[in-house]
Amino acid sequence: MVLIRAYEVKDRDVVLQIMQENIPAYFAQAEKEDLKYYLDFEIEQFFVVEKNKEVVACGGINLELEERRGVISWDMVLPSEQGKGYGSQLLDYRISILKRMDTIDKINVRTSQLTYLFYQKNGFVLDQIVKDYWAKDFDLYRMELSS
Repeated sequence: MVLIRAYEVKDRDVVLQIMQENIPAYFAQAEKEDLKYYLDFEIEQFFVVEKNKEVVACGGINLELEERRGVISWDMVLPSEQGKGYGSQLLDYRISILKRMDTIDKINVRTSQLTYLFYQKNGFVLDQIVKDYWAKDFDLYRMELSS
């Protein structure tokens, strides 16, 4: 059984482990410190996907209310669980939350060249590329959900 639920502090270590298992395939090692800081100080809404009571994926939402924008953030799936639909389920879950907010008009994601095709397949359109943004060889691909 799969459950999407709000992140709890007790999930911190497993979330960091999921990231570690995705380095260097999808994240630069230096980004792990950024995730720690985010989890400890910047978290707005963050969710985990549980399969049989084990966390297999996670991702968040950040709000940029001045721009009326919701941002999909920190998407990760355990490598052993990738390709099973957990990332898509979690993305759809967060998009539905953002679409219900009357203060949000746009939904964006900031990702890399390594995962942008996943978002493109899910309705996001590329609107900016910044070379070596996250770290060397990890470019920023800024995308917006088409309406």
